[in-house]
Amino acid sequence: MELPRQDPDLLLRAIRSDASTKKSGKLKIFFGYAAGVGKTYAMLQAAHQAKERGIDVVAGYIEPHARPQTMALLDGLEQLPVKQIAYEGMTLREFDIDAALKRNPQLILVDELAHTNTEGSRHTKRYQDVQELLNAGIDVYTTVNVQHIESLNDTVASITGILVRERIPDSTFDQADQVELVDIEPAELLERLASGNVYREDQAQRATVNFFTLENLTALREIALRRCADRVNLLTESARVQSRGDYHTDERILACLSSSPSNAKIIRTAARMARAFRGTFTALYVETPNTAAMSDDDKKRLQDNKRLAQQLGAVIETSYGDDVPYQIAEFARLSGISKIVIGRSTVARKNIFSKPTLTERLISNVPNLDIHVIPDASIGTSYQEKKSKAQVDAMPLRDVLKSIVVLLAATLIGCGFDALGFTESNIIAVYILGVLVTAVITTNRLCGILTSVVSVLVFNFFFTTPRLTFHFDDPNYIVTFTIMFIVTLLSGSLATRLKENAKQSAHTAYRTKILFETNQLLQKEQDENAVITATAGQLMKLLKKDIVVYLSDGKELATPNVFRAVNSIQEDLISENEKAVADWAFRNNKHAGATTDTLSSAKCLYLAIRVNQHVYGVAGIAVNGIPLDSFENSVLLSILGECALALENIKNAKEKEEAAVLAQNEQLRANLLRAISHDLRTPLTAISGSADNLLANYKKMDDALREQTFTDIYDDSMWLINLVENLLAVTRIEGGQVNLTRSIELMDEVVSEALKHINRKSKEHTIRVTSGKDFILAHIDAKLIVQVIINLVDNAIKYTPVGSVIEIHTDQKEQWVTVSVSDNGPGIPDEQKPRIFDMFYSGANKVVDSRRSLGLGLSLCKSIVTAHGGTITVSDNQPNGTVFTFTLPAGEVELHE
Repeated sequence: MELPRQDPDLLLRAIRSDASTKKSGKLKIFFGYAAGVGKTYAMLQAAHQAKERGIDVVAGYIEPHARPQTMALLDGLEQLPVKQIAYEGMTLREFDIDAALKRNPQLILVDELAHTNTEGSRHTKRYQDVQELLNAGIDVYTTVNVQHIESLNDTVASITGILVRERIPDSTFDQADQVELVDIEPAELLERLASGNVYREDQAQRATVNFFTLENLTALREIALRRCADRVNLLTESARVQSRGDYHTDERILACLSSSPSNAKIIRTAARMARAFRGTFTALYVETPNTAAMSDDDKKRLQDNKRLAQQLGAVIETSYGDDVPYQIAEFARLSGISKIVIGRSTVARKNIFSKPTLTERLISNVPNLDIHVIPDASIGTSYQEKKSKAQVDAMPLRDVLKSIVVLLAATLIGCGFDALGFTESNIIAVYILGVLVTAVITTNRLCGILTSVVSVLVFNFFFTTPRLTFHFDDPNYIVTFTIMFIVTLLSGSLATRLKENAKQSAHTAYRTKILFETNQLLQKEQDENAVITATAGQLMKLLKKDIVVYLSDGKELATPNVFRAVNSIQEDLISENEKAVADWAFRNNKHAGATTDTLSSAKCLYLAIRVNQHVYGVAGIAVNGIPLDSFENSVLLSILGECALALENIKNAKEKEEAAVLAQNEQLRANLLRAISHDLRTPLTAISGSADNLLANYKKMDDALREQTFTDIYDDSMWLINLVENLLAVTRIEGGQVNLTRSIELMDEVVSEALKHINRKSKEHTIRVTSGKDFILAHIDAKLIVQVIINLVDNAIKYTPVGSVIEIHTDQKEQWVTVSVSDNGPGIPDEQKPRIFDMFYSGANKVVDSRRSLGLGLSLCKSIVTAHGGTITVSDNQPNGTVFTFTLPAGEVELHE
């Protein structure tokens, strides 16, 4: 039997939610259906119980109540001082989030979760303050009423007749760790209200009339109970996902966005449907040529509606075209939408010949989908989005001249056709073509309309009898003129519409091209700064705005990099205030700054450059107070995501390289220990045996035997000393801990000093020293170069038979001194030469287990020569043997007179 497959997105969301809860604080909401049910009282009681359990509890903000019993519970709790903010001649009391973060208690009480903060506060809403506290690992107790839940706002307004302005997203409520319903009977609440335990007497009387009626309270109580039940169902489904239980979600809900005042109700309805059906929620806006001509109020309302949809969990999508119903239908078909939520068109058809409404056209385009039409009785007057209107004073002179030239050309061609005896229908076709050409080559829609009118008049003036007048003899020309005008007008309108659609498509293609280019550019970059530069360049191409980017070292933001767009106004984007906003976005992994609800006074919109929860930096866009459209925003987020992935790849590559170096060091250490354990055993055993022999048989030995035994001990000791010197030198040089002490040295003296320390077995070989010049000076660290020569000569002594000739030759070629050490021994096979300078490589001995070599001498020589800026090579000597050659920088003597 095939097991049902879980939705991977839901499972991933559950895993991430579980991971985030381990880091964040816990949120508990005391939930009620109206003021006065006892939410704050219950919260304070719970705070005292927590304090008795030893928890560090602080009252961050408690709304002042005219309820002595509630305020008495504050006794015994530490209270943070409120923040005093002057606003329009008043001093307002607000929750001080900075003081709360500095105090950093285990548990903090913050009343009235849905409160709107005073202008100038860090966040627009108090629930955002609470979210920052949770991110800091602080547990929070808070209170909220059912009318403040975003998706229930319209439902509550329809019951009470009051539209509540202060609201929280449903996600804040659903994602709370605990929700405690504080419930009393509506009749008991009315008794509390009458006795003055909720409001003062004058307020209580107004509340009884406007809001606190038994019918309203009963309905609100039912909604609150149902909302808590919905949350329990949501938690049950989440638990089932985490436990890998079966999960079915086939419904895809689509809400249509617009600038209509009633659109918020449509969005909330669609969000409730998505939650009820446990489906996905998408909000679609169709951008038309009229979008650019929207009023400021409409643009602001559209942005507010998009933000509301995002708060309610919708994915915002944008489509382009002038046929809105067709675009919605195509998007629904391609995206597998199962239900569409749309508002009832308030523009009714005036008669049977009127154009069908948007709702009617959509229903005809998608007959197989469920379409939910939401009425809106709250809007008293009909609303219709304003369409762009062409204005005469907006017509550029260039367009007017182009239109005149086209009309003159059409008239001249018409005169030619008339002279050749062509019929009037051919001349009319020429004018229709002229209108099409005008619509294509001009930028103002009014040009095509005016050209249509003028074309009819010019045709009448030049080609109807009587000629050169606006009169006509044949009444049939009325029909001809009418049809000609309609055809030219429709042709011009269609051409204009096609041109605008082509322009919109080109614009969309350009932005999509930028996204693809970004991916290709970032794949090539291997450096963090190069990645940031490439990303900023692509963002400037996309947005035509200044960009500021902060990289992160994981703990702090680095120095910002500012990238200026063409025609930049050169604003200061790295002031202390801007840096503080960027730092907040970095630490909280959220958007902040301009056009957001957090620190909105900033000049830039700041977004985290992140992969999941890891933030690699922050990007700021100087939006100048103008929100990005949804398509720009989605491309922007995609580019920043590509940037974060590129930075993560660079980080992973560095970590991989560091791991490889660490592994190499571990291998080096293992090889060293293995080599030393094998190679030290022989000389140490020989020294120990010789010393033991001397101690036991000294008197029995003759002088020659004693001398030989002492010589053996000396030779073995010197071998060990040279081994230790090489080990220490290799360790210092490979670790980069050697500082060369350079001076001008005479190479003959350096060679002579090296020969003084050559192995005593050198007496069995012939060593010659030759020079190409009398005086050769080198700029070197003499002590280290002496070690190089010693190692090369010792190497020749070890690997050549007794009686071999070893020659040390020095010469100078321009700015370099060349030193060669050659022998006439058996030589080195060609297959061994590429590895001859590798550490621990000892020729044919794959495992170092003899005294002949530890494989360090030549490696040390290469390290020392390379540190001097020179090179070392190995080649064959003729007719036989080996030549080691290395170069050193030449030196000059400075004479001071």
